[in-house]
Amino acid sequence: MMKKYRLITLFVLLLSLFRVQAQELTFYPNYPLPQSPDTLRILAIGNSFSDDATEYLPGLLEAAGIHNVILGRLYIGGCTLERHCTEYETQGHEYVYSKSVDNCWEAVKRYKEGSFMDGLGDEAWDIITLQQGSPKSGRWDSYDPWLPKLIEIVRQNCRNPRATIVWHQTWAYAQDYESRNFANYTYDQKLMYTCIESCVRKLRQDYDIPVVIPSGVAVQALRGGKLKTEREYTRDGFHMDYKYGRYATACVWFETLIRPVLGVSVKGNAFRNQGTENEITEKEARILQKAAVRASGYWK
Repeated sequence: MMKKYRLITLFVLLLSLFRVQAQELTFYPNYPLPQSPDTLRILAIGNSFSDDATEYLPGLLEAAGIHNVILGRLYIGGCTLERHCTEYETQGHEYVYSKSVDNCWEAVKRYKEGSFMDGLGDEAWDIITLQQGSPKSGRWDSYDPWLPKLIEIVRQNCRNPRATIVWHQTWAYAQDYESRNFANYTYDQKLMYTCIESCVRKLRQDYDIPVVIPSGVAVQALRGGKLKTEREYTRDGFHMDYKYGRYATACVWFETLIRPVLGVSVKGNAFRNQGTENEITEKEARILQKAAVRASGYWK
């Protein structure tokens, strides 16, 4: 009798535990990209990789004659999904928050001035992009529970309840990069790229994030193409170089987010950083734009 009672008690405890865990797991549905809005508002929550990838986006928009896009980028260098959650919970002020209105970047909050909510709460964002810190981008154990927790934070606090959450797939390091962060992938670029792809594939399914900005796909393809650079499109082994890498990834963002929403492709865009030390030729622009167009269909 006592044994039976203990078994029943254990069953009740396990059932209670299951119910508690089930209550803690909240599923937030995602929403499709908006279609032809009067104003398109895009916020990138990330780190220096999102800073790199969006730097030339206003220039591409200007050349395309598009003036109804508001861009925001909220970042801390090297920031991971976990740290974004911690910064929100502790109300930290470590972020840089920049905003582009009428295609010109302005630092609204500089380093150690901005909070998570300074960016998220500033506009009723239509699209909010997330990404992992690069050293952990190919390690699935770094995504759970932090990605679903960050999604929950975004959903509970964003001013637009139907905002589309989009994933930014970052790139693998240059093969000659010697940082210990690369040791996670045995200093093997192809392995790092494969691991990143694997994580993106899983998060799309597990967390309902079908739209992926495939910067990593485009960069990896360009590395195997005819347009070679000194350090495989990076300036230091991991950040995009100012001339080609930033241009290529901005094209990917344009083709992935602007074309489906506003109906304008990056193909043939006239922006080439004219008059600056980072100016590229028409031929180089075509190569980078073509890589972006091809990459944009990778995760569909």
